[in-house]
Amino acid sequence: MITTDICIIGAGPVGLFAVFEAGLLKMRCHLIDSLPIIGGQLSEIYPKKPIYDIPGFPSILAYELVDNLKKQIETFSPTFTLGERVEELQKLEDGTFLLTTSDKTQVACKVVVIAAGLGCFEPRRPDLPGIVNYESKGVLYMIKDPETFRDKKIVIAGGGDSALDWSIFLSSVAAKVTLVHRNESFRGAPDSAEKVFELSKEGKIDLLLSSNLTAIKGVDRIESITITDKGKKTVEIPTDHLIPLFGLSPKLGPIAEWGLNLDKNAIEVNTFDYSTNIPGIFAIGDINTYPGKLKLILCGFHEGALMAQSAFRFVYPTQKVSFKYTTVNGVNAF
Repeated sequence: MITTDICIIGAGPVGLFAVFEAGLLKMRCHLIDSLPIIGGQLSEIYPKKPIYDIPGFPSILAYELVDNLKKQIETFSPTFTLGERVEELQKLEDGTFLLTTSDKTQVACKVVVIAAGLGCFEPRRPDLPGIVNYESKGVLYMIKDPETFRDKKIVIAGGGDSALDWSIFLSSVAAKVTLVHRNESFRGAPDSAEKVFELSKEGKIDLLLSSNLTAIKGVDRIESITITDKGKKTVEIPTDHLIPLFGLSPKLGPIAEWGLNLDKNAIEVNTFDYSTNIPGIFAIGDINTYPGKLKLILCGFHEGALMAQSAFRFVYPTQKVSFKYTTVNGVNAF
């Protein structure tokens, strides 16, 4: 079991900055995210998108902002559980919390901060009959450990950056990589697409364009995938793993069952400190709602700063919070 002062659900930019604000007050943080990498939407959806409303940066690419936030919090040594979704939240008799993830990781903490952006990201499943029966039995929607596919036959489906990048990387790991895409061209980076075409010519990737997944077979686990092209020609491909990379869709997920006051898919908070109706649970960033709410990273940073001041009294109930300026004391003094 992992024990910490604050458990932050969501490792996007707002969740990362909350670590900094908590660290200034000597509170330890553990972050949980359903994505296998930190950065949330900035890393998974638009890493090279320029952002113009971060103070001090006329323009900064999304992935650069994530890198900067990661460097900013290194001194506070946060810990992470990535690629897992928080499934259960229990409030214990002593007022602390116990969180359990989809992989049964447990985190004990005094404060819970929900910084889940638009919610937990769930994979977009292909329209393939019976696919849910093979999830965790050869069908995977994200790659946590490439060594899982060492010397295996894999089929990757998709046409974006993730599908291209993983096809390239796994071509030197897996015994066989087949990339299936419904169109003739890719929507991912041109240089990655060019590399895939080169690897296809070299026989290192089997490339099936203008094709769709139409059937999945197997007894105890996946054994083969049927592909149909635009001419209605079908081919059955033996495979150990199917990895559909069709993007992610945000959903509130299990958070909706935790007894929080909700307005549609957002958590209602008190703007004094962005606390929820459950003492000890806060919500910051795009996941919360209140009159005048603006869904900006900048606003989420502000919310995280105020949240940390109130979280302090749950972590150190007998102490009085002492506000100090980092411009005077520096970060290492905290």
